[in-house]
Amino acid sequence: LAFCRGRIVRVPKGPLIRVVGTEVAIPCSVSDYDGPSEQNFDWEFSRETDFVRIVSTWDSTFTSEEYQKRVGRGDIKLRRSSNDAVELVIRNIQPADQGRYKCSTPSTDATVQGNYDAEVQVKVISDGLSVSGSKGRSSASLRLSEGDSFKLRCSAITTSPEHTHLHVTWQVKSGSSWRDILSLTHEGKFQPGPGYEERYRSGDIRLDTGANDTYRLSVSQASSADGGAYRCLVSEWVRGADGSWQKIQEKSVEIATVSIQRTDVVISTSNVSVTERDSLDLTCNITTDRSGIFQAEVMWYFSASHDDTLSDAQLLLSMDHDSVVSDSTLISLSHVDRNSYRLLVRDVDVEDSGYYFCEAAIWVPLHNGSWHKVVERTSAPVSVVVTALEPDYDVFLNASKTPKFSDDPTELNCRITNVQDTEANIRFTVSWYYRQHLPGDDVVAEELLASMDADWTLLPGDRGRERIQNGEIIFSKKSADTFSLRIQWTSESDRGDYFCVISAWSRHRNNSWVKSKDVTSSSVNIFWATQDYTLTVEAVKLKPFFVAGHTFEMTCKVSSKNIKTPRYSVLITAEKPLTDQSNPNGTTRIISLNQDSVVRLEDWTDQTRVDGVVLEKVQENEFRYRMYQTQISDAGLYRCVVTAWSPGGGGMWREAVNGLSNPIQIDFQTSGPVFNVSVHSDSPTIYQGEVADLLCIITMEGMPLEPDDMSFDVSWFAVRSFALDREPILLASLDRRGIVTQSRRNGSSDLSLERVSPLEFRLRVHGCEDHDFGNHYCVVTPWVRSATGVWQREPDIRAKPIFLSVKMDVLNAFKYPLLIGIGLATVIGLLSCLIGYCSSRWCCKKEVQETRRERRRLMSMEMD
Repeated sequence: LAFCRGRIVRVPKGPLIRVVGTEVAIPCSVSDYDGPSEQNFDWEFSRETDFVRIVSTWDSTFTSEEYQKRVGRGDIKLRRSSNDAVELVIRNIQPADQGRYKCSTPSTDATVQGNYDAEVQVKVISDGLSVSGSKGRSSASLRLSEGDSFKLRCSAITTSPEHTHLHVTWQVKSGSSWRDILSLTHEGKFQPGPGYEERYRSGDIRLDTGANDTYRLSVSQASSADGGAYRCLVSEWVRGADGSWQKIQEKSVEIATVSIQRTDVVISTSNVSVTERDSLDLTCNITTDRSGIFQAEVMWYFSASHDDTLSDAQLLLSMDHDSVVSDSTLISLSHVDRNSYRLLVRDVDVEDSGYYFCEAAIWVPLHNGSWHKVVERTSAPVSVVVTALEPDYDVFLNASKTPKFSDDPTELNCRITNVQDTEANIRFTVSWYYRQHLPGDDVVAEELLASMDADWTLLPGDRGRERIQNGEIIFSKKSADTFSLRIQWTSESDRGDYFCVISAWSRHRNNSWVKSKDVTSSSVNIFWATQDYTLTVEAVKLKPFFVAGHTFEMTCKVSSKNIKTPRYSVLITAEKPLTDQSNPNGTTRIISLNQDSVVRLEDWTDQTRVDGVVLEKVQENEFRYRMYQTQISDAGLYRCVVTAWSPGGGGMWREAVNGLSNPIQIDFQTSGPVFNVSVHSDSPTIYQGEVADLLCIITMEGMPLEPDDMSFDVSWFAVRSFALDREPILLASLDRRGIVTQSRRNGSSDLSLERVSPLEFRLRVHGCEDHDFGNHYCVVTPWVRSATGVWQREPDIRAKPIFLSVKMDVLNAFKYPLLIGIGLATVIGLLSCLIGYCSSRWCCKKEVQETRRERRRLMSMEMD
């Protein structure tokens, strides 16, 4: 196929049938060519045999003398649609233009292949299409009311000698452009225009054919959008030689101009304001120019919000087109005149405030006696505000009890005075507010303490909710016109401005209560002069000089100002040197005594000296701390942290202020030895299953000691990472009494910890696994016996870690599986041989019976 490719010039398959006087466009394209992308075209015409040159895209002298004038006027021209396609356009084609048209392309190919021209036959027929209005009348004018129906007619006929089809389209023009309404296509199908599909399916728009080639458009339920100029657009179509439909001409005629009078529904009054217990009078007016017989259906709606839709609104009353009104006690609907309907609401209430609107529908009689709804409209909502009948009264607030000091009671009374114009269906409730008092012009928003609803139910606010529930703040109604607020124990946070709001509630028709008025009292300031709390703590060391093993004793004296009957809680803390490994943070909480004189050990963890620290109360403002048999590890700065408490409400204590004493230092001047610790292993890299030996070696510098005068607590730790970025894990520990403690392990490996020499401790990991790797180190706590025979604890010493690597022994890992495999293979082989031998010996043996031959010796000749 690749060798057969060549240039292909295409024109439509003929004959092309066109109507005289119309514009003709004959396309021509070329494909599968070489050379530049933009190709040139030449057009020629022939009535019989010889071709006459018409026009060319590249040679201006190509046109023959016969066509020069028409080409010059633009009646004949070429219109390029792409680089490889053009159209020959002939305006106002005539019978003389009937014939054969040839399109040719100059060659730009390297080799001559394919076709370089193509011909098409054009046939020119006479114009036999005529389009006119109903009975030949010119455009008419129709004036209709909304909801009416109308019909328009046009006539279309063709006397074409060819077999042509007509396409009829009804159009309307309400602006600057025509819109399709409904079409009867040349294929006999009905096609509604955009936006008319639903009306076509419901039957409101129809297109019917009648006698004398008439086409009738019927429009029912006309709306304001149907107004405008209507025309009948008719096009003539013929089926081409290739089977496709081609439009050969189009004509139109304007039929009528239709104007639609809109029906409006309005409420005669705008926004209305009425007083409670009065009547509300609204009128719904229907504006229409309809002169025939019609009836209106009216419905009144109420909505509390302006944004509610008709489905969300409440139907108040309705009147159908037979003037039947739905029943209602306090609401009535009457027909004032032909187009006006009055809504009357008696004895209005505050709940009647909202938006009112009416919906009206026009019904017209049909020829069969039934009624048909032609239009429906809804009015704009009217705002109605019902003003409540407010009672007239004043509110007075006074303080019957004011605090002089903190925790004193406070009582406020809110009274209703000068009550006028109140009815039996009015009740009063109170709301209490607090506003913080600030100097200057600073504004602070008030906070709600509590309020009452219409049923006198107390509703606590966010401020003081817990105190209200605990009974520390009490709200009560002393009489019909007096409400009280009592704070049992007033604190400094309660200082500020207080005011009350008295609310009047009115009973409505449905026995519900609605707030009608609020009156706010003047504020009352609750304040008493106070001074800042002052707390001073002084620590004194009773024995200025002592040595390790003796008793350390210190006292803390407390003095305070501006605190009412204070009590104190004391906490003893110690700030150890940063070299102490037992407390990396540096501060230790030792023992405390609260305001009720209850003693508690805090972070004191030395089990051998549980009773070694004592904190007692000597006087109301003096406390004594003792530490027996002091150790060298007890060196540091000791302080007293004191908290002053004052009595609060309900027998509770309230924290007033904190104080910190001066530090008391414990420092031991010793000339004893200095201990150092290191970790050593001969084989830090081992294989799985082997034993890892780690030695914790202790060295001394300075004065030597006898082995019986020193002892050590040794603990081994491991960090399961290459870097020390994880928490250490305790492996095992050996105290100075020789008791070994191991932590729980998840693997199959085991640990042993032993003392090899007075200064060496060995940790063994038996049957090492891969999870036993990591950094290992030991922590040593030295104990030294003094000259008096008292054991002193030295600070903890931590050794530098050593990394233990555990590798897998490939030979040992595969030794037992290989031996087991070889053994199993040998057993299976011997078993197979045994089975084969037995099968051949007993199961597959065959007995062969041979004919017994008699063996007789030949007799000698002599004997014969």
